[in-house]
Order: sequence, then structure tokens, then C-alpha cells
Amino acid sequence: MADIINNIRKDDIIIAFMGPTGSGKSYFIDLLTGQIGQRAGSSLASVTSDIQATRIKHPKYGDRVVLVDTPGFDDTKRSDMEILTLINGWLEKTYKNDVKLSGLIYLHRITDNRMAGSPLKNLRMFGNLCGDHAASRVILVSTMWEKVNPEVGERREVQLKNDFWKGLIERGSKVDRLRSSKTQEAWRTVNDLIKTADNREVVLLQQEIVDLERKLNETEAGKSLHSDLQKLLFDQKETLKSLLAQVEKSDDPRLKAELEKEYKKIQKQFDKTFREVNKMKIR
Repeated sequence: MADIINNIRKDDIIIAFMGPTGSGKSYFIDLLTGQIGQRAGSSLASVTSDIQATRIKHPKYGDRVVLVDTPGFDDTKRSDMEILTLINGWLEKTYKNDVKLSGLIYLHRITDNRMAGSPLKNLRMFGNLCGDHAASRVILVSTMWEKVNPEVGERREVQLKNDFWKGLIERGSKVDRLRSSKTQEAWRTVNDLIKTADNREVVLLQQEIVDLERKLNETEAGKSLHSDLQKLLFDQKETLKSLLAQVEKSDDPRLKAELEKEYKKIQKQFDKTFREVNKMKIR
């Protein structure tokens, strides 16, 4: 895996998969390689904590097709800042080697009944990372259609198109569905990107880091993450205040012990968020 990432060639057709943890990135790649369930499991924990590449044989393009699996911005093993640094490092390296992505596939679970929290954060980060030019090389793919009533799924898809995906669609992104868990269906989804692979585009994060020589915290993706971290810090601070008030009021020793345990847990999270906010400070 590491060898493939480090030895990507200029004429390779690189398709990057992005989206929240559990949206089916690893499973999608397993379908394309015909190794269903090889890496993806049933766990909600992140399968991909590093950037992983799979070079596959294509009937027309030989071994030029490279599928890149990226961790989501809600990874169970790494912080969002570590994920952004990881993705940025790979994008920067490929661009400096004069390699551009042929396409990006952004995955979203159609089983989600609302767009909030993690999926919304992932989509916002993706939009800021991708930028205007590369949006035309993006396919927004909804997954897990077999697990939802078709009418419910269609209503959710309409809302995604009209609201959350609207900006990307207006900039040229296409919308598709992974209708079934079949290798043929997965290939149908990516074939358009492969056929038009020469229409490569640089993503905004690459331009900002390499061409404009900005620091990571000065990029659109970095500023978006900084804003998210500040909000998280505020929420954690309010939770700590509430827990402290409950501890002081309680006369029940067992409840008090539980509240104090929860307070220590949130305090630890708060300290970690605080450190990350300081690292991402924009001068």
C-alpha cells in the first residue's frame, strides 16, 4: 500500500474516495477490486486511518488506475487536524511531482435521516479542500440504497441536491447512486471519471499550499477546521460548567462519583481540543 502511494506515476489515473467514516469508502473499493469485505467490516470504527492506495488492472488502461482511500474527518483513531495534515501531505507531494487527481468520489449514506454533525462537517471540509476547479471532477455518490425504502431514499436525495450538495453541483459536480453492492455497479459509477481521466484538475488545497505557499491553517480547509474546533471548545466548556454545577448540588455519593468521572472525561477532551485550536491559530 505504502509503495503504491509513494510511487504514483504522472500518467496514472487517480481516483480519490472521501466522505465520513462508515459511508462505504473501503467497501466501494473492495467492490471495484472484486474483493468484497476484504478490508471493510461491519464495525462503525474507521477502517482507514492512513491514506491507502490500490493499483488495479483495467481492460483498457492496464495498471494505470489507482484507487485512493482516505480517512474521514471523524476518524476513531486520529483527530480532525491529524487527518487534514495527512491528506494535505499526500496532496502536496503528488502535486509537487506534477501529478493531478483524475477524479474524486464523495460518499454519503442515504440511510442517514438528517444531515448533521459528522456528515455535515465532512461535506464542508470536502468543499473547502476541493475548491471550484476540481468540483467538475467530483461525483457525489449516495450509498446503502439496499437498506432504505426507495421512496424515502429519493426524498433524501432530492434534499441533498437542493440543499447540501447544491453548491458543488452548481460548480459542475455530478450526482450518482451506488444502487446495489455489486462489482459491476461500482464500476458503472467510476467509469465516467476514468474515461475522461485526462481532464485532470488541481484541488484548491494543493494550489494554496504549493502555488500560493500558504500554511495549512491559512487554507480554506484549515480555516474551516479552526472554526469547527472553536465551536467544539465552546460546547465542551458549557458541558463542563453544567457537570460542575450538578456535582456541587448532588448529595448522592454514587451520582456524584459518576458526574465527577464524566467531568474528568470531558476535561480531557477539552484539553485536547484546546491544544488543537492553538496549533490551528490563524495569525
